[in-house]
Amino acid sequence: MQRALGLDVGTRRIGAALSDPLGISAQRLTVIERHDPARDFHAIASLVSTHEVGVVVVGLPLTLKGTRSEQTKSVEEFVNGLRQRLACPVEVVDERLTTVEGHRALRSTGASPRTHKRLIDQVAAQLILQTYLDAHARTT
Repeated sequence: MQRALGLDVGTRRIGAALSDPLGISAQRLTVIERHDPARDFHAIASLVSTHEVGVVVVGLPLTLKGTRSEQTKSVEEFVNGLRQRLACPVEVVDERLTTVEGHRALRSTGASPRTHKRLIDQVAAQLILQTYLDAHARTT
């Protein structure tokens, strides 16, 4: 199985996480500071190439009721842009509460609030990707 790349797409940053080669676990990878769409797409394409990624998984920010918001629409547009530019499939998964879970996980490690701010996007991407990997493992 090729690696999977998980993305938590925000307005200012994109958190990225990478699966292990067997597709069992997700690890934090990096944060991409957002500038303009062309640079964002290029940075992601570079990660896909460097890490030999076979699928990109993007968290879809639905509301707690499961409805779409302005942020959902923005991420869907971003996903469409990725699909036009990348040779590998781009999947979406429900990312509700991943940031909350990420903050909880960081607090449990005793990390400072400053560390939270630096790592939360990566942790959210890791949780998004792990959700995908776990669901995929159950269906294969």
